[in-house]
Amino acid sequence: MFGDIGKMMKQAQELKARMAEMQDEIKRTEVTGASGGGLVQLKLSGAGELRGLAIDPSLMNPDEVEILEDLIVAAHADAKAHLEKTLAERMGALTGGLDLPPGFKLPF
Repeated sequence: MFGDIGKMMKQAQELKARMAEMQDEIKRTEVTGASGGGLVQLKLSGAGELRGLAIDPSLMNPDEVEILEDLIVAAHADAKAHLEKTLAERMGALTGGLDLPPGFKLPF
């Protein structure tokens, strides 16, 4: 019985160490989203912070500001989807297939 508790504690410590490594990796992660066939590109950090925005000069038309705004929003949504997928894949590798409830996020 006590062996099982010791084993669980060891596994918890290993998971904690792997979580710290993953958090460092997430900080270094960048994803890019694009819209308008690549005319607008946006970079997000692993924490979801905006790191860069590139807009093709052909979109710089004062009469079409709304189009540019929509393309920026779409590029952000694309980048966010890429980020969520990347983080989910890394979390799955970290937890080794633990069956966590939907919406459960680590670290707590």
